[in-house]
Amino acid sequence: MSAAEAEGVFHRARGRTLDAFSSEKEREWKGPFYFIQGADPQLGLMKAWSTGDCDSGGDEWKQEIHLTEQAVQAISRLSPKPKFFVLCGDLVHAMPGTPWRKEQTEDLQRVLRTVDSEIPLVLVSGNHDVGNVPTPETIAEFQRTWGDDYFSFWVGGVLFLILNSQFLYDASMCPALKQAQDQWLDQQLSIAGQRKCQHAIVFQHIPLFLQSIDEDDSYFSLTRLVRKEMADKFSRAGIKAVFSGHYHRNAGGTYKDLDMVVSSAIGCQLGKDTHGLRVVVVTAEKIVHRYYSLDDLSEKGIEDDLMDLLKKK
Repeated sequence: MSAAEAEGVFHRARGRTLDAFSSEKEREWKGPFYFIQGADPQLGLMKAWSTGDCDSGGDEWKQEIHLTEQAVQAISRLSPKPKFFVLCGDLVHAMPGTPWRKEQTEDLQRVLRTVDSEIPLVLVSGNHDVGNVPTPETIAEFQRTWGDDYFSFWVGGVLFLILNSQFLYDASMCPALKQAQDQWLDQQLSIAGQRKCQHAIVFQHIPLFLQSIDEDDSYFSLTRLVRKEMADKFSRAGIKAVFSGHYHRNAGGTYKDLDMVVSSAIGCQLGKDTHGLRVVVVTAEKIVHRYYSLDDLSEKGIEDDLMDLLKKK
């Protein structure tokens, strides 16, 4: 892979779309397919968490490099190949403007460049990527490094929307950027609402909720006011599922017809789950997903019942 090709891996999202897919060609339903969702490789958190210094303790990330390499190798060996691999935020641990950010980013990019070239990368921004309180400068840095922070694309008749959830968390330092995403999102949801797609699916870093729409506010989800507004907006537009990370544990629930899927991390675990990835199968009628440990996906692959879904026309 040339330097230009390698750099292009991280710049597929431009002009609010993904150049890996031709939108006109991909707007028609062609049959079942699957993709892989991962979250929170977050290079540096495992050392920081183990020392109790999450602000400045992430000066080692060999464990996360190994785990991300294992994830990439497992994905690249899958047959048939997934349509894409989406990483739902917190790519590195070091916040904008803090030590080790450049080194963590370079190491993660080195690993991600080894993803099979026929499996496009879809990269979602997390709070550690753009800051808990993002600014125009941190957003611009993310765009230079990884591509657009929000965009949409079509695959096989399904509309995928990628959101910058920090705008929904605290946009006090960049209100104009939040307003631009809000307007763009309304346009995209209008397309979904006209049912011109087989399904519509959202990716964002911070979950709407962890288990219930009525749960208390917490660091790991959007506030009750914002989550209800967004969930109602998604539900009206016919969004089938929202996939996220951030929690470093598996969780999720339903609201009306909306499935909220929270996937644990490739990197640091904060609960009892294993380092892993989620396999998501999209059929004409439904979206079926299952979380796999990295070891199981590497050694055993995808189970037969999910593979059978891909054979149904």
